[in-house]
Amino acid sequence: MTFETRFLPLMVCAVIAVGSLLMLGVSYWFFVPMVVFGFMTLVGVRDLFQTTHAVLRNYPIMGHMRYLLEGIRPEIRQYLIEADQDEEPFSREERSLVYQRAKNVEDARPFGTKQRVYDSGYQWITHSVQPRHIESSDFRVTIGGPDCRQPYSASIYNISAMSFGSLSGNAIQALNTGAKLGGFAHDTGEGSISRYHRAGGGDLIWELGSGYFGCRNHDGSFNADKFAQRAAEPEVKMIEIKLSQGAKPGHGGMLPAAKITPEIAEARDIPMDQDCISPAAHSAFNTPLELCHWIAQLRELSGGKPIGFKLCIGHRREFMCIVKAMLDTNITPDFIVIDGKEGGTGAAPLEFSNRLGMPLVEGLTFAHNTLRGAGIRDRIKIGASAKIISSFDIARTLALGADWCNSARGFMFSIGCIQAQACHTNRCPVGVATQDPSRSRALDVPDKAQRVANFHRNTMDALKEMTGAAGLDHPSKFLPHHLMMRVKDRDMVPGSEVYPYLPEGFLLRGEEDRFGYLHRWTRARAEGFAPIDDGV
Repeated sequence: MTFETRFLPLMVCAVIAVGSLLMLGVSYWFFVPMVVFGFMTLVGVRDLFQTTHAVLRNYPIMGHMRYLLEGIRPEIRQYLIEADQDEEPFSREERSLVYQRAKNVEDARPFGTKQRVYDSGYQWITHSVQPRHIESSDFRVTIGGPDCRQPYSASIYNISAMSFGSLSGNAIQALNTGAKLGGFAHDTGEGSISRYHRAGGGDLIWELGSGYFGCRNHDGSFNADKFAQRAAEPEVKMIEIKLSQGAKPGHGGMLPAAKITPEIAEARDIPMDQDCISPAAHSAFNTPLELCHWIAQLRELSGGKPIGFKLCIGHRREFMCIVKAMLDTNITPDFIVIDGKEGGTGAAPLEFSNRLGMPLVEGLTFAHNTLRGAGIRDRIKIGASAKIISSFDIARTLALGADWCNSARGFMFSIGCIQAQACHTNRCPVGVATQDPSRSRALDVPDKAQRVANFHRNTMDALKEMTGAAGLDHPSKFLPHHLMMRVKDRDMVPGSEVYPYLPEGFLLRGEEDRFGYLHRWTRARAEGFAPIDDGV
């Protein structure tokens, strides 16, 4: 829908109202349409200038239809939720949870669970008859290994990678301001640090992709001097090397020159008259050993800030190659973020989104147990990013081996994303995923920033209650045996049977395991990544 047609109902109402006013001298019957359409005109004008609802700012008068449909009877709404489960990446139930917490609306529900508790695959957290009282919900984890000189105390729930360019400037600024208000971190995404990332003053995790945006030479290669200058900025708390992305692992990207704005060029340090290429692979290293040495270089250039990498697990042996390189060089990253294939993006081929890459649970447990088997799990923190929306999602992810969680879509919902799935069209109806100024203006930064902080705080409060109910004093105490799952009718198993923690150092001792870790470990080498066609 174009700019003109979006505002057509308002213009029509205004024309009819004014025309009716002028026709009062002909017939008093014109008083009725004058009042009706005059009122609708006033409503439309108010929609344009109110700051609470982005849909109404972009679609005056028409936008009220959405809120009318939201108010239909619960049984009809539940029917829509159930019909929607297999059609959208996130259900209306999940979006509703985020909206309620972002708006500080009570999220208690009457008449029991909405989940199909008797279905195979249903999961739950076990609780204790001696619940614990926890005072604070400000749960944090210190990230920084033995070689880190500036460790970072991070919240266990942060904003995952979303670039400026993919999101509007107002969306980025609202997220960052909310992170500042709530005391948690904001991952910049591959598009580097923009003016909008700095505007809110929130803590930043600078993601460094294969395009080296913000620290590149003209030929696209890595520039150490530019990196050191940007990494020294006080808002930058950690640097994350992106090896692959869950939604499109192994896939590069290209931003056409026609879509490069001055602000994008400024953030990425790229020219405006050339297509911007993000290669599928990095040029700063070719082997696992070179990756480890580059991590050490980045740590030194940054003044000792935490350096880590993010990846979606693909060939499992390749991850083991990197771990073997850590042992050979005695250089370990301060953190590793496991990105599940469930992650979303507006620029992934359908087959990549659906059928390439490892889901979070499998990828997380594999990385966690590989590091345990190599005896270096205590030196490296693990983050996890995928469809992590609720306190249960966080508790389950921590139980399976993560130290903290990141969420992209959850925080997008908190700033008004309605999952219109129009991210790639530049016509986002709520101003979140667009570079169109006439649309992004609908997103009011102060209002949405507060909702970001609300969502984080209320989710942490819910996690606090769940943790206490389980008889624990901190979410980091969740272990696989706290997670239960139904595998079929009348048959349930603890998570410790399905996703166990394998013994520390078992790979170094050459101990066999039922999951095939040792088989891959013996074929992994630090000097290079194994051939793709030589097993996984």
